[in-house]
Amino acid sequence: MEENDNIKQAVDEQTAKDEVEQQMDENAAAEEPESENVERDTSDGHANDSEPRGRRAKKRHSMQQIDELNAKVEDMGHKLAEMNDKYLRIYSEYENYRKRTSAEKAGLILNGGKDVIKLMLPIIDDMERALANMSDGDSAREGMQLILKNMLNALQQKGLKPMESKGEKFDENYHEAITQIPAPTPEAKGTVIDVVKKGYFLNDEVLRFAQVVVAN
Repeated sequence: MEENDNIKQAVDEQTAKDEVEQQMDENAAAEEPESENVERDTSDGHANDSEPRGRRAKKRHSMQQIDELNAKVEDMGHKLAEMNDKYLRIYSEYENYRKRTSAEKAGLILNGGKDVIKLMLPIIDDMERALANMSDGDSAREGMQLILKNMLNALQQKGLKPMESKGEKFDENYHEAITQIPAPTPEAKGTVIDVVKKGYFLNDEVLRFAQVVVAN
């Protein structure tokens, strides 16, 4: 009987001892810092499941902020590309407008008095015909010659230039054939024999075609 009591007492003591050790282990685990429970996965550089919950939440928040910033940067890049495209189009349109207006202004400067000068050509024709019918001793002839000379000098300063056609090969770009006559020589065939109405250039462009007689 006494032996059984001793066995029971030993078992109770061992059980009590085991319970004390288990309680001590639990207390030690509860007091251990969070950082000592963190294990890193060396294969991919990310925290394993033992990483503290607070740190994982902060990491997720940081990643979310990075994604938002990347999205904003991409959106700004698209907007910048659109603005650059609009700028290039506007600049191209402005350059075309500037070149067009510059050409128009240059044309106005060169040919600004084109219509007025063209209206004066018949007056010049009349004066030249009148001079051809006046005798050399006529005092009026000298005055008309002076007036015609001054008029032609003034118009030449504006770009007017008489066309020399007599004796030249007929060219439809400059001449208007009003009649044809037999050529006096083979060499004269296709040339301008006579000028009925003189042609004129204005700034190297034909202002009036010369009306001519062509040898055929």
